[in-house]
Amino acid sequence: MFLTISTTGTPERPATDLGFLLHKHPDRAQAFSTSHGTAHVFYPEASAERCTAALLLEVDPVALVRRGKGRGGAPDAALAQYVNDRPYAASSLLSVALATVFKSALGGVCRALPERAGAPLPLRIEVPALPARGGAELVRKLFGPLGWERVEVTEVALDEQFPEWGASRYVRLVLEGELRLADALRQLYILLPVLDDAKHYWVAPDEVDKLLRAGEGWLADHPERPLITRRYLSHRWGLTRQADQALELVRLAESDDLDVDSVDNAVDESTDTEEKPVPLAEHRRTAILEALRGAGAHRVLDLGCGQGQLVQALLKDVRFTEIVGVDVSMRALTIASRRLKLDRMGERQAGRVTLQQGSLTYTDKRLKGYDAAVLSEVIEHLDLDRLPALEYAVFGSARPGTVLVTTPNVEYNVRWESLPAGHVRHGDHRFEWTRAEFREWTAKVAERHGYTVAHLPVGPDDPEVGPPTQLAVFTLTDTATDKNNEKKKEAEAA
Repeated sequence: MFLTISTTGTPERPATDLGFLLHKHPDRAQAFSTSHGTAHVFYPEASAERCTAALLLEVDPVALVRRGKGRGGAPDAALAQYVNDRPYAASSLLSVALATVFKSALGGVCRALPERAGAPLPLRIEVPALPARGGAELVRKLFGPLGWERVEVTEVALDEQFPEWGASRYVRLVLEGELRLADALRQLYILLPVLDDAKHYWVAPDEVDKLLRAGEGWLADHPERPLITRRYLSHRWGLTRQADQALELVRLAESDDLDVDSVDNAVDESTDTEEKPVPLAEHRRTAILEALRGAGAHRVLDLGCGQGQLVQALLKDVRFTEIVGVDVSMRALTIASRRLKLDRMGERQAGRVTLQQGSLTYTDKRLKGYDAAVLSEVIEHLDLDRLPALEYAVFGSARPGTVLVTTPNVEYNVRWESLPAGHVRHGDHRFEWTRAEFREWTAKVAERHGYTVAHLPVGPDDPEVGPPTQLAVFTLTDTATDKNNEKKKEAEAA
């Protein structure tokens, strides 16, 4: 198996920087042992103007049979286990070799040249023999949407002496464009076995996490995502469904912010500034943090925490000593854990944060006794007839000292140029309230449960239609607090 990665450069930014990014010196040929053979890395050319790194994987057919899924086949197929295309055509074997040999590059890590690792490079990647079940058209569909300027796919004939036999299932692939090296390697890591539609090893549940990590930033919105997840996970329905649910959560979360962040945000077009407007999601988090600080909260619940964006912001402020993220979706919590890097977090920092599964429409003893709770863009995802259950679970049972609730202001929707008239901002929103409707609901909740409520705008406050997001700050009254403390003492005494 063979693959080359080339780039061009200038005297100021020499092409040989590729050696730093790949962590492989251009002046040396290196060999790495794998479970199925030996991977060689060498540089056919290395100058300031142009540099090419080659990965050659020598596959041991005997080791492949002994270690792979082919072992234990039927006797009449024994010879076929040794006579196949695996040593010559790019497949999951090459994908695993990429991840092993270029592990740091795949993660975008380069201490020597961090700015080069984070910036796009002029890249040319060539795979001379790539099995493509689906033909050249599928190859274009998979790589076309990923930012490559040129996707050249040449079909390989079954036999050049007999062109009438037609094309084989193999193609020669050339990709050219300006991409981050890490992004290009991640795409290859996933799409090589997808095009082959086969893996040389048993697909276990941890393959879902590998898919999500390598697909971060591009897979969730890929038009061929269902095919990619199905083939990458070897058509295992349970794992495919897990991956699709996780990727859909990513897509929905991104589109939820995208719908409101891609709008004009009332920037004066007559000004010369080209600064981008602050995303509404950032406005929202800033307003929530300021309200929590103003309330003097230290122990905070993020109810409906999703992928953990607010939890991540809370962790940056040391005044928040205990942060609990709650969500009904385990997949969302898994993504949040990965975002927060809980597995690599220091012991002291990790002791400040907890992620737990729970439904906000049921009472939960674990949620009692906190200074504050946040329901950020949550209530509009519930059916209206489920709101009373959430109201009692949060305000009646958990009873934190402060509750912050944000929700879209439907009146502001006319300001979104990208939002068709009469549509809500997100496909999963069951309702969106006017300012009057939200104030009516919050007033009734406060009266029923012994809170006072104040309202704050989030984002640009339009004089005609108000702000894009509404924020209600509920504060438990002194009388209610005293009664709450008495009930706690009675419960403890009992």
